[in-house]
Amino acid sequence: MAYKVMIVDDSVMMRNVIRNLVTKWANFEIVATAENGKKALDELGKHKDLSLILLDIEMPEMNGLEFLQHAKLRTKAKIVILSSVALAGSPYAAKARQLGADAIITKPSGAVSLDLAAKSGVELEQTIKKVLGAA
Repeated sequence: MAYKVMIVDDSVMMRNVIRNLVTKWANFEIVATAENGKKALDELGKHKDLSLILLDIEMPEMNGLEFLQHAKLRTKAKIVILSSVALAGSPYAAKARQLGADAIITKPSGAVSLDLAAKSGVELEQTIKKVLGAA
């Protein structure tokens, strides 16, 4: 069974970095991407069988926390926050947990972390597989 994944990040470069990392894992398929929460909500309607949403927080139009609030009512997909502002113990991390985020990973080098695979790739893969029960 393939895990169907949506990536939500306002940076095209980050969406590509995340895509390149996730597609290397066995049984993971990127089926949708969105540059903000509003567009991600539209994508939810097209992909009822999503397994996982990788979600940034700081985005225009609708941020990740606003999306999370709506998405938890519309999908059974696991939602993992992947953000530079969701440091452990931060108000963003606390709010994400309160709204139902399944896990939180901090981008290692800011909003555009081109070194994501090198610095956090293993942690991200292990966390996602644990959240999905695929570990």
